[in-house]
Amino acid sequence: MRKSITLLFIILSTSFLHAGSVSVQLTGTVIGTTDNYNYNSASCSSTVNTAANAFDGNLSNYFSACNESGGWVGLDLGSAHVITKISYCPHANHADRMLLGVFEGANLPDFGDAVPLYMITTSPSNNTLTSQTINCSKGFRYVRYVGPTNTHSDIAEMKFYGYNGEGNNTQFIQITNLPTVIVHTTDAQDIVSKETYVNGIVSVISNNGTNLFTDSLEIKGRGNASWNFPKKPYKIKLDKKASLLGMPAVEKTWTLINNYGDKTLMRNLLAFDLSKRLGLPYTPAAKSVDLFLNGEYKGNYQLCDQVEVATGRVELEKMKATDTIMPNLSGGYLIEMDAYSYEETTKFNSDYGNIPVTIKYPKDDDIVAAQVAYIKSHFNKMENTLYANNYTDTTNGFRKYIDIGTFLRHFLVGEMSGNTDTYWSTNMYKKRNNDKFYFGPVWDFDIAYENDYRTYPINDNPEWIYASTGSSARGVRKMVNRIFSDSTVMQQLKAIYASYRNSGVLTEDNLVQVVNDNATLLEQSQQINFMRWDILNTAVHMNPQVYGSYAGEVDNVRNFVKNRLAWMDKKLAYEYNNINEEKISKISLWNEGNTFHLEGITGTATIQIIDVTGRVLQIKQVENDFSTTLNKGIYFIRISDTINKNQVLKYLIE
Repeated sequence: MRKSITLLFIILSTSFLHAGSVSVQLTGTVIGTTDNYNYNSASCSSTVNTAANAFDGNLSNYFSACNESGGWVGLDLGSAHVITKISYCPHANHADRMLLGVFEGANLPDFGDAVPLYMITTSPSNNTLTSQTINCSKGFRYVRYVGPTNTHSDIAEMKFYGYNGEGNNTQFIQITNLPTVIVHTTDAQDIVSKETYVNGIVSVISNNGTNLFTDSLEIKGRGNASWNFPKKPYKIKLDKKASLLGMPAVEKTWTLINNYGDKTLMRNLLAFDLSKRLGLPYTPAAKSVDLFLNGEYKGNYQLCDQVEVATGRVELEKMKATDTIMPNLSGGYLIEMDAYSYEETTKFNSDYGNIPVTIKYPKDDDIVAAQVAYIKSHFNKMENTLYANNYTDTTNGFRKYIDIGTFLRHFLVGEMSGNTDTYWSTNMYKKRNNDKFYFGPVWDFDIAYENDYRTYPINDNPEWIYASTGSSARGVRKMVNRIFSDSTVMQQLKAIYASYRNSGVLTEDNLVQVVNDNATLLEQSQQINFMRWDILNTAVHMNPQVYGSYAGEVDNVRNFVKNRLAWMDKKLAYEYNNINEEKISKISLWNEGNTFHLEGITGTATIQIIDVTGRVLQIKQVENDFSTTLNKGIYFIRISDTINKNQVLKYLIE
């Protein structure tokens, strides 16, 4: 039996809906599922428990669909009506079967443009009508009730109230405080494939119900292990490019990440926040949403960027099929060191380490043989240089082909989040007229933050998570080991980490606050998500522990973040230096163009200027004011003296 909970819905004033209109009980032609279920014979029937029973005024009989999912019953009102109230009564003694049942309004007879009017989140009373005020300004010709999955959509009686009129698009229903994504496929087709798209219509309701985005779409499954979960992930392709929910990209392709094994529903969001904090050039944009598919509530999802070359995503030079000679042949490329490359079309294995690599851009349908040959050859050149005797050479060694700044930041995101999968699938990109491979964007953190039984408890292990018995694509762990065998790389890692710790970018308070903010944001949605997916007391996927509640799951992540930061401090020999605010207030930083000035130093001090990659650009001992020339960018200024050591200030030269 499903648990009943009280859920806060977004309710706005509806006085504007009723001005000059009289709300009455509406009548129309009964429509709905034609095959019905006969409980007495446990078989389908066309004569008992029919759709008409839901509108005959008799609470003792009921409608029941033959199939346990996808059944529905409703009215064709003949013309558009603004719905102001819904009343409903369950099949006697089966009130729990209405939990997560959805009422929809539409203007297409197949309900392709339907939007939710209400979702039942508490068990209704038996043998009586339960009423709910509806706050939607749009008029609908067709209205219906869609029963939740694994039920026969049992309902004894339902009534719709409202008034005649087209209404307007000023107010819709968000099921929780999160945006609502609604997808209806043509003829309510199931999404059963990762290869074949199904056509449909998508609607996105946001801004407290005041914004409605609608477009035609294609939708299919996505993911690897996640595709095998009961709660499925999806990839959507809009008919027209669009920015969804204010995210930067204006594109057709988007992902709906299911987060089934992540019971906090936020692990990807936390890691993406880390990526932004650490200054990786490209971090996927993502928003938490409630998803409905063909009238059925599917749960809490993340509407997220597709990792691809596009404005607002990975911004590289666009390749044409004619780009087969230098310099255009040199980029841009987006690749993935990918343990699942065997499932992909355009791929290769490296010569030295046999690393499986998928070419993600140019795309399968656009890339030509010369481009495949080039990026394969360049990857092999990078790998061979990494394992050459002179690999540490600062000019002709591996740094010629690997951007250390993005490598180390990508590494830190994986280690701070405790992500076993960091090197299972690792994105890299290459720019035109640039020999280097850059790391990122980061991706796939559902088993991070203490959510992998293979590495639990992570912080009891003195070794890096990437070196654990967890997962990495063939040969990638060896590559990482080789890079770190150059001692200067570890020194640089320590410098980068210390810079972000000292500057306040990475503090316990900041990182825990991100957890708390997401928990607050997700509170309403998580309640109904775990009504739909009753797994809080069950270990799923890679869960090492069961905490029994959403609060317990979040608490585990919160504690992990605190303990992991302490672990990282110890591992990287970081010592926190308390910054004397009074002393800092006496120091002035300013610039004239590219000339940087530091004033207010008293006594002898050592000045270090560090860029965002952790490189120390300048070291100078001074006794008073200091100036130098710097390019545009972000810098960390470390001031060490006998009075107050290791003050670190952040400065931007625009």
